[in-house]
Amino acid sequence: MVGIEKSSNSIQTVGDLQFPGGPIPLDSRFYIDRSPAEARACAEISKPGSLIRIKAPRKMGKSSLMLRIIKAAVDRGYRTVTVDFQQADEAVFANLDKFLRWLCVNVARQLKLEPNLDEFWDEDMGSKVSCSLYFENYLLEQIDSPLVLVLNEVNRVFERPNIAQEFLPLLRFWYEQARQSETWQKLRITVIHSTEIYIALSLNQSPFNVGLPIKLSEFTAEQVQDLAQRHGLNWSDSYPIEQLMKMVGGHPYLVHLALYHLAILQQNSLSAGENVAGEDLAPTALEQLLKSAPTQSGIYSDYLRNQSIAIQQNPELASAFQEVLAAKNSIHLEPFTAYQLDSMGLVKLNGNNCSLSCELYRIYFQEQNLCEESFSPLAWEELQQENERLLALVNVDELTQIGNRRHFDSCLRAQWKHMTRDGSPISLILCDIDYFKIYNDTYGHQAGDSCLRSVARTIHRSLQRPADVAARYGGEEFAVILPQTDAAGALLIAEHIRAKVKALNIVFQPETVDCLPNNAITISLGIASVVPGPENDAATLVLAADEALYDSKRHGRDRLTMSTLLNFRFTAVN
Repeated sequence: MVGIEKSSNSIQTVGDLQFPGGPIPLDSRFYIDRSPAEARACAEISKPGSLIRIKAPRKMGKSSLMLRIIKAAVDRGYRTVTVDFQQADEAVFANLDKFLRWLCVNVARQLKLEPNLDEFWDEDMGSKVSCSLYFENYLLEQIDSPLVLVLNEVNRVFERPNIAQEFLPLLRFWYEQARQSETWQKLRITVIHSTEIYIALSLNQSPFNVGLPIKLSEFTAEQVQDLAQRHGLNWSDSYPIEQLMKMVGGHPYLVHLALYHLAILQQNSLSAGENVAGEDLAPTALEQLLKSAPTQSGIYSDYLRNQSIAIQQNPELASAFQEVLAAKNSIHLEPFTAYQLDSMGLVKLNGNNCSLSCELYRIYFQEQNLCEESFSPLAWEELQQENERLLALVNVDELTQIGNRRHFDSCLRAQWKHMTRDGSPISLILCDIDYFKIYNDTYGHQAGDSCLRSVARTIHRSLQRPADVAARYGGEEFAVILPQTDAAGALLIAEHIRAKVKALNIVFQPETVDCLPNNAITISLGIASVVPGPENDAATLVLAADEALYDSKRHGRDRLTMSTLLNFRFTAVN
């Protein structure tokens, strides 16, 4: 039975609810600890020279666990660096040397160190030896505490055998060096990847298998019950839990998405005065949701469609999966095929046999011929339209509704090529909300989200031309790409943005900080401008803007700093 909690403290408003579309924030009440896996991972980083491998299908909670591991490291006083391979341009994977240099610069910048790559890079010794010497004799020597290096979306490396066959043994070498070197014992590595990549690997290729493996499990019935209560759903018996888990199993994302929509329906019902505390929703909201779940209009349509597209790309895998769909009980499949289907989360392994993960897949896929060699023209057109819609969504930051980091990266690459051909200048502005973490801690998560939305909207409205791009660069940091704009023009736009954000007058008067530049929210900005040419690249532009932003923050915040790319000299502007 689905009802309304009588205690007003347990009823969540729509504003309290969090759509399960990304990592669950550290302060979220909707995060479910899946120890002992989580506890083991957080404890392992305290061991000198440790290496953790977190692997699971997509949307199983890897990124959320990553945030908790980083927090555990920070709480211990460790330094942390996160390298997300989704942020790497395609050009980064052109060869091993470029890839390792990109990695080293990324780590150095996050540690606030000058890269100084040329002092350690020797082409006669090779890229791997140079990279190892750089970490051992420069990066690790510069810090006096352990360093937790988080490598996220390593599946992008798996997808490129020319890089993977060199980089993964390098990680193994660093891990083994820690057995005999105190310097290498400072380094603790966390490798995170999606297991869907296994469907593209041949039987002769083995995934990276060194260190402590952490495989995220599904929710138990008790955890689903706990999460339902956190959503304000009062399920007085086990029947709703059983029905939900029969349909989607304990898959964290599928469970969370269902509970989110049920909580929204419940809140809307309360707002409309259709229910009072203690009454059941009629007709039962859960029954309606589960009935539509395996359809194109259900809440899982995008997720299921992506699974369908992925499996149809491998005819042998599609044929094997249809055997599982048709079977009433578990069946025996060729071991590697079963392993691939399990890596996608479609089946569960039981010894040498496998069975379907949940009823959702059976109902959705049973009407499809996964082994069809071609689609009808109409089906292809619909698929193309759907892909275009999904592409648009994947480029938008869900909270602020402006471009996200993926959108920024792709736009910067495109505009850089365009400006290179035209011989025109391009400018970049990086903006960071001053003392945002303190603001968030002082006024709460909802106020912090509202602040981010207001600042994003102000930055976006400050741009006049269609080609100008505003994006959320990460956390409280934003980026603005200004094609065909020189340094003087970028400076004017940056000052306009700074003044407009300050004019929002978002009150900020914490007791814990005595040196705030203002009693309202302000931003610091770093600006870089260049005419693209063979002697520079887009990464140089980003690094210069980042250096300028850092200089603004170092000299009092609520100000601009203009970088001159060639010599990295800065001019602070109050």
